[in-house]
This record gives sequence, C-alpha cells and structure tokens, in this order.
Amino acid sequence: MHPDCHVVIAGSFYSVPYRHVGQVLDAHVGERIIQLFAGQELVASHERSLDPGQWHTRLEHYPASKAAYLERTPERCRAMASKVGPATSQVTETLLAERPLDRLRAVQAILRLEDSVGPRRLEAACVRALHFGDVRYRRIKQILNAALDQEPLPEAVPSFAPRAFAFARPAADFFAAIDGRQG
Repeated sequence: MHPDCHVVIAGSFYSVPYRHVGQVLDAHVGERIIQLFAGQELVASHERSLDPGQWHTRLEHYPASKAAYLERTPERCRAMASKVGPATSQVTETLLAERPLDRLRAVQAILRLEDSVGPRRLEAACVRALHFGDVRYRRIKQILNAALDQEPLPEAVPSFAPRAFAFARPAADFFAAIDGRQG
C-alpha cells in the first residue's frame, strides 16, 4: 500500500485505513466489488471501477489531520473565511482566484491560524496584509508573530498639502498666439 492510503488495482485507486500503510494486502477482485484483506481481516471494500484512473476514497481511512485537509475544499474555506471577517474573506478570494488547487494549502494554513490567535487578530493581520499587498501565508504569520496586527496602519494620505510648483507657467507662455497671421 502507498503512503497516500491507496492501493492501485487495474489502474484505479482504492483507499484503505492508514494503519495499513506499508503493508502488503490481498485483494479479491469481483465483478462489481473490490475487497482488500490484511491476512484474514477484511479492511476495505469498494465498488469496482470500470475504467482505469478512478479514485475511490473514504475519509475515515485517513488520519484525522489528513481527513480535515480533504474536507476543507475551496468552497468550505470561503465559508470559513467569511465567518472570520471581510479582510480574511478577501485574502482567501485573492489566493483562490488564480490556481486554486495550488494555493488551497496556503488558504487552509491561514484559516488554521484562527485556532491559535483567534478571529479578531487573524482579521487584523489580513487587513494589514491587504494594505501592503502581500497576502501570502508566510507574511500573515510574520505579522501575527511580530504582533503588527495590533499596530495602527500607516496613514495613506500625506500629512502635508501639496505645494504649487514654483516655476510653473501657463502653456501660452511657450507658444505664440496663433491669430491667423504668419510672420
């Protein structure tokens, strides 16, 4: 059995309980059912695939930590983020907008930060990350570790009024008036 809790039979993948990782299992391939045995013990049964390349996975076959990862789909992550707050939701949308499967783990890691810091701090860190345009997991974690989420954001508006340019002149000073006469 492979480390991903699946065995391969006729090109299709069938899950078995994770405690059997690394073991050699026996398979009984019936017309409609695949049964997997560890010695005399039936450890899993699945409906047989008709075409190669199909996956048959049961979440209960994974350790709890891996099953939680598989349950957190992009849609579920969006729902969790919206419960935390609008900035966390925007960070999630930004990351999942492009290549969602590549960035799903980062989104899951950001949302797991709520367990250790709470929703208020996670939302404040996401506000800060959005302000500076860097919504990566690593940056949000650094903001939380340095407690920058508790600091006010820098002012976006300059504190001084813009001055008029000292040497500015109107355009008419550079061009002769055209009144129809050529000189």
